[in-house]
Amino acid sequence: MKKTLFIALASLLAFSSCKVKKIQKSFTQSEVFDQGHFGFMLVDPVEDKVLVDINSDKYFIPASNTKLFTFYTSYTILGDGLVNGLNYVESGDSLIFWGTGDPSLLHPDLKNEVALDFLKKSNKNLYLLDNFDQVEAFGPGWSWDWYNYYFATERSAMPIYGNIVRFDKPEEDKIFEIIPEKFKASLEAKLPDEWTSYDFRRDRISNQFSYNQPKEWTDTFERDIPFITSAKMTAVWLAEELDKPVTLLENKDLLSYDPQKLQTAPADSIYAQMMKISDNFLAEQLLLLVSDQLNNTLSTRDAIDYAKENLLSDLPDEPIWYDGSGLSARNMFTPRSVITLLNKIRAEVPLEKIKAYFPAGGESGTIRNWYPADEGQPPYIYAKTGTLSMSNALSGYLLTKSGKVLHFSCIMNNYAIPSSELKTELQKALYFIHDNY
Repeated sequence: MKKTLFIALASLLAFSSCKVKKIQKSFTQSEVFDQGHFGFMLVDPVEDKVLVDINSDKYFIPASNTKLFTFYTSYTILGDGLVNGLNYVESGDSLIFWGTGDPSLLHPDLKNEVALDFLKKSNKNLYLLDNFDQVEAFGPGWSWDWYNYYFATERSAMPIYGNIVRFDKPEEDKIFEIIPEKFKASLEAKLPDEWTSYDFRRDRISNQFSYNQPKEWTDTFERDIPFITSAKMTAVWLAEELDKPVTLLENKDLLSYDPQKLQTAPADSIYAQMMKISDNFLAEQLLLLVSDQLNNTLSTRDAIDYAKENLLSDLPDEPIWYDGSGLSARNMFTPRSVITLLNKIRAEVPLEKIKAYFPAGGESGTIRNWYPADEGQPPYIYAKTGTLSMSNALSGYLLTKSGKVLHFSCIMNNYAIPSSELKTELQKALYFIHDNY
């Protein structure tokens, strides 16, 4: 009886070992992965077992995998309730308020008006305290020529309208909508050309916009172009929205006051949009919200330093971390540190919330067209992508047909081949794991 049981167990272990070797070979013997710098780690957290380890101790540029660090830091400090969207002090007949970094005020997707309603209902004189100089518009290592693209929307102390102009044309409409409409006067139409879609641009140093109108009007589109922010402009726009005066204050001493904090937008909605569509602007503003929560100032560096010292000190390799979004090529993490972070997220965030926040393979977010499950089956990949010109990454959770939840991190740098080839190869390897382990 014991001998039979021993043979059966030995056979099971041998079969399991054979599967692990096949999984490893799908990475180590890949001609695609061999064409650049490849880092990968796959673990079974229940068995505390490393299944694949390829260069997991090497530093890689993670691109938007950086948002995993931003998410964990934000979730830990801010929670999943309402964020603090406005700092304010009431003194006599005056209400003095300033920004916390909350990105939701009149954002075209988040559509939050709590702060606006609060200011409308006040019977006091309104003063916007200028703390905009605490925040650099671009992060460390960002490229100056990204100014025209949504992925590099300016960071600011008190965003309004999401710091972007949205040009939106549903298919059934003959013309496009401009949100907010106030920018209509700043938009110039160029002469029609051979383009079959609209091309929108902003002047580099001013909020002047132009577009090429195509000969055909059949396209549907939504284009978000960043505008240049300032405290003065925000005060003017708030006054227009409130239909009452808002005076800009430059007295920095007032920033030392211990303010009351107005809760505004659900953190859940910000996390989900940041993670699913890899929204760089929301990621950057979340770290400012963290900094405000910690010490009433807006500093990405302070938020990162606090996280490294108090939340991430147990990572095997120190994160080289500069911004919230991953736009900076100065960010560098190791796959094994990302795995440790995924373990921490899994321990503190319910799996159903992870599924709600993370892109789902074949279903939602940045991997909606990749990593599909078998027909009629739920997604098996919940993971964060990362893409820069020199970096492709995917890290998250892989659900196997046997019911296991595996943690993986894949970071690929310096490939001269199209990213689609890397994704196709990774898709084959991850499905093999899902199907066989």
